[in-house]
Amino acid sequence: MTETDPNRRRDDRDRRFEAVHAHPDGEATVARHASTAAEYGFDGIVVRNHGGAHTEFGAAEIAETYDVDVVEGVEIRATDPSRASGFVGNHRRSKTVVAVHGGSAAINRFAVEQPAVDVLAHPMAGDGDVNHVLANAAADNGVRFEFSLGRVLRTDGGRRVQAIRGLRKLREIVEDADAPYVVSADPENHLQLRAPRELVAVGEVLGFSAEQIRAGLSEWGRIVDRNRRLASDAFVEPGVFRESVAEDEENDR
Repeated sequence: MTETDPNRRRDDRDRRFEAVHAHPDGEATVARHASTAAEYGFDGIVVRNHGGAHTEFGAAEIAETYDVDVVEGVEIRATDPSRASGFVGNHRRSKTVVAVHGGSAAINRFAVEQPAVDVLAHPMAGDGDVNHVLANAAADNGVRFEFSLGRVLRTDGGRRVQAIRGLRKLREIVEDADAPYVVSADPENHLQLRAPRELVAVGEVLGFSAEQIRAGLSEWGRIVDRNRRLASDAFVEPGVFRESVAEDEENDR
């Protein structure tokens, strides 16, 4: 399956994705990420470079070469909600997955209140925090919180302790609000990729169940599948699709 072929897809409930930063936003090319992801058993990658670090890559060719889905996304980074809003509007028309780089109270609040946003990335980083008000807003608007395991995997000492504390707090709030979420190691190069089973093992140490981690990896696939349908000719209006896609939409419920 490729970015340009939305009709060929496996059951999105079973597809596990990693969301990566590729060169120039990261240290590895899209192809290198895809090769490693395929080796580790992922079904696809979402390339979520920050908005100012655009890279040209042949999604269809890479997908065919490594037999993984290659999805063009973006992670919007802005210092204030007004600028973030403009970036969301610009990228929503061209990117399959739109994430917002969290980590401040203002940006976290902005992101969870925008149905056009798919993912609030690493919301507990920096000075960021999440409370039940934000979690309920995310649940209402279908914005997924990201459980980013990157700092747990790649830091030590006080920074790791802080990351673990933040993830545990976020997990409790997300569970209470029944808010949607994704899971990622947030890799910037192929050496930072971890197989799904490794992420499950790390998650269990942090208090997640194995099923929660697997569901968070598969949620990327659900986002991709849904947004491709919305961008297809079969989309008529919210909740209304031409017959073949309407049947798929019903099966997702």
